[in-house]
Amino acid sequence: MEEALRAAERQLRAAGVPSPRVDAELLAAHLLGVSRGRLRALALMGSAVPEGFQALVDERARRVPLQHLTGVAYFRRIELSVGPGVFIPRPETETVAQLVIDRAAGLAAPRIVDLGTGSGAIAAAVADEVPGAEVYAVELSDLALAWAGPNLARYGVQLVRGDLATALPEHDATFDIVVSNPPYIPAEAVPHEPEVAAHDPRMALYGGGADGMEVPRAAAASAARLLRPGGYFVMEHAEVQAPWVATLLERTGAWTAVTTHQDLSGRDRATSAVLTAGTPAPDPREAHR
Repeated sequence: MEEALRAAERQLRAAGVPSPRVDAELLAAHLLGVSRGRLRALALMGSAVPEGFQALVDERARRVPLQHLTGVAYFRRIELSVGPGVFIPRPETETVAQLVIDRAAGLAAPRIVDLGTGSGAIAAAVADEVPGAEVYAVELSDLALAWAGPNLARYGVQLVRGDLATALPEHDATFDIVVSNPPYIPAEAVPHEPEVAAHDPRMALYGGGADGMEVPRAAAASAARLLRPGGYFVMEHAEVQAPWVATLLERTGAWTAVTTHQDLSGRDRATSAVLTAGTPAPDPREAHR
């Protein structure tokens, strides 16, 4: 098996895969149903190559996402089912979930909603790490909903099909925290990674408009509508969009304590704000202007 792993590593490196040895081991471990640690032990003992290994390596070399091949993505301390049609959660988004978890820690039975949940990563992580929280998740894509449903059911999250711009009107001014990782790539931008450009759903990538900010604006407007006074909003965005998002929130007059947060790589990854007491709910139509 060790020689097969080395050959797979060479093939994946030649194809430009960023972590060729790790991916080779994860593919073999997936086929055997064991951990990477156990796989390494098996390789040292001269175990046989699992059936179907080369076929998976060939697919990965064609830059099919690793998570599509294994059907699993890991996010904080949870395991998510993923595949074609849903956005693969990124490690940098774990810092966004941490902001929510930290804020919720000081609240009794907080009500939290994740707008544009995708696979359910943020909502599931929050429900997992904040005991007693009442968590909702909103998603419009039927394909993403098919993945999010089983992922969120395990954690008691209430999944709602809807547009994040208009969802949950019956819950206006009742949430303590609103979080969103909306699509935010500008219309003319093309992701560099083949896994993203060819396999992540466009609906989960492009935020609308030349600046990619149409959906983020809608998320911010919905947050102002859904939060109770003093409620907390945090939204992920691209590094270059941090000043725009901060300005967007400050100009509305609805928010205070507008703060930019960095991810573990030091990039401006998210912006948070607190809803000003007595702020009237915005007209959702303004979000698209």
